[in-house]
Amino acid sequence: MTESTFSCARFIKEIGRGPNGARPLSRDDAHDLYAAMLDGRVSDVELGAVLLAYRLKGETPVELSGMLAAAHASIDLLRTPEGAYRAVSIPTYNGARKQANLTPLLAMLLAKEGVPVLVHGVTEDPGRVTSAEIFAELGIPAASETPDIEGALDVKRVAFAPIATLSPKLARLLSMRRVLGVRNSTHTLVKLLQPFAASNPALRLVNYTHPPYRESLSSLFREHPEIGVGGALLARGTEGEAVADTRRQVQIDWLHDGVMETIVEPERRSDDAPPTALPERDAASTARWIEAVLEGRQPAPPEIERQVDLIKRLAARP
Repeated sequence: MTESTFSCARFIKEIGRGPNGARPLSRDDAHDLYAAMLDGRVSDVELGAVLLAYRLKGETPVELSGMLAAAHASIDLLRTPEGAYRAVSIPTYNGARKQANLTPLLAMLLAKEGVPVLVHGVTEDPGRVTSAEIFAELGIPAASETPDIEGALDVKRVAFAPIATLSPKLARLLSMRRVLGVRNSTHTLVKLLQPFAASNPALRLVNYTHPPYRESLSSLFREHPEIGVGGALLARGTEGEAVADTRRQVQIDWLHDGVMETIVEPERRSDDAPPTALPERDAASTARWIEAVLEGRQPAPPEIERQVDLIKRLAARP
């Protein structure tokens, strides 16, 4: 059992009053609390209380900004490769539950165009097919150290980094889901990470699962410009993944310099449009289908092609 060297009582008193009575913490308090959680200075009992309190209350943009600053301090920030495009960061923390996970396809299509792409996430998730499992089938191993990530980006233009490689501390808090049975604030924070140094930041893909999160995340980037360095494309996720939905065109917002622009309007496929033929959900079938797309034997879904074109435009160096 972890012994506390950081008392959380005064914070729990504020955030632990339920969704109607709880009050948000200041940015500094949220930072200090989350930093202590990352460092293992919070007892197991208090840690569980804090995670569940935020699960019920939700995080405000101010709290997220403080937590995210602490999260970034736990990462060994990466070097961006040279070239015509700056790096693109794609979080993958959900995987496929009902349909094929095409996040690796998006990454590989971008890499084929010369865009360096870091995909970071979990390596396994019971009941889901993770991007890590598909990348393994494609011959792209999970990077175990920072030099492995940077080397893969230099040579292959694509790398998969487990969150345990980027930040073991964040990985530990993510693993609390298996203890508590529910997700926690860390599952939101990892989708917001800027893994590259501020001197040459990546373009981030940020996705949300429920519409209210669009408002809180857009407020975070608008009100805290330091969070948005490098810019981010915000869109509703496909089963929680940042890849385009092949069934419809979702709205895409461009967050940069403290402003938000809607650059792609939502639209449904017409009734007479043929459905996109997708692979079976398992990792091997998905990987073989991705290889067929990359080799030109299978057409890429038009929604993903549009996503690739948009990312290329925004990631191009001036």
